[in-house]
Amino acid sequence: MPRLGLGVWKTSNTDAAQSVSQAIQHGYRLIDTAKQYGNEPGVGAGIQDGLLQTGLNRKDLFVTTKVLNDDQGYDSTLRAFEASLKQLRLHYVDLYLIHWPVDGRFIDTWRALEELYRNGQIRAIGISNFDRDRLSELLDKTSITPVINQMEFNPLNQEKDIRQLMQLAGIQLEAWSPLGGGEALNNLVITKLAAKYQRSAAQIILRWDYQQGIVVIPKSTHVKRIIENSQLGDFELSDEDVAAIQALDQGKRGLWYDDFTWHNPTNPQAIAGGIETWDDTAKFLQK
Repeated sequence: MPRLGLGVWKTSNTDAAQSVSQAIQHGYRLIDTAKQYGNEPGVGAGIQDGLLQTGLNRKDLFVTTKVLNDDQGYDSTLRAFEASLKQLRLHYVDLYLIHWPVDGRFIDTWRALEELYRNGQIRAIGISNFDRDRLSELLDKTSITPVINQMEFNPLNQEKDIRQLMQLAGIQLEAWSPLGGGEALNNLVITKLAAKYQRSAAQIILRWDYQQGIVVIPKSTHVKRIIENSQLGDFELSDEDVAAIQALDQGKRGLWYDDFTWHNPTNPQAIAGGIETWDDTAKFLQK
């Protein structure tokens, strides 16, 4: 799995098609999307165009998508996976994730992922946004260990508790929102390091992730930033500077379970309620 990829959260289908194609043309090989984002068709179009422009083959890319919350459950997950393949215009995905652990359903959802994996329809299976308790339950009740836990992770939110369990279980951390928005990018420690190394604040954070072995999927729809975010191989942060960024941890999450009611399937509200989606698929497909 590549260590750096393109994320497309909050990206329209049109922008996703353009940014995915541009990312592939500029060396990205990992593309991360989800049904919740409502842009799988755009991502699929971008993949096809990127392959056409570069002469690469499908096997050269690593494509991830995720199970929507209200698709969770054994049979519904199997159906959702087939629908995602059609939207992406692919015959398989490299990594399929449970997007959020819906209580009372994520074990059955995981068993569906295990079946898809054993049948060769997915190259790897993993999870996203699992806290320590839910990850422990999954490990106790299922037979295949997730390869990935994709979590909100950045200098201000380093999830040290869950990372300890993941390391013991051999689960790779993949960071969504790795740049932490404006607050992390404008942090005085980060901006001073950017001046020291003559790099952007984003490059400093992404290099910090890279040196810790973390997979990152920064989102951008701007070609200049897509290119800039990938230019991490020709400098290295000192151990002292890595430690300075690690000291910024505040456990400051942008999203977590307390923000939503959907994770309890007995709640009268819809399971997907509380999570905004950005779906312009119908409009995109009419073009």
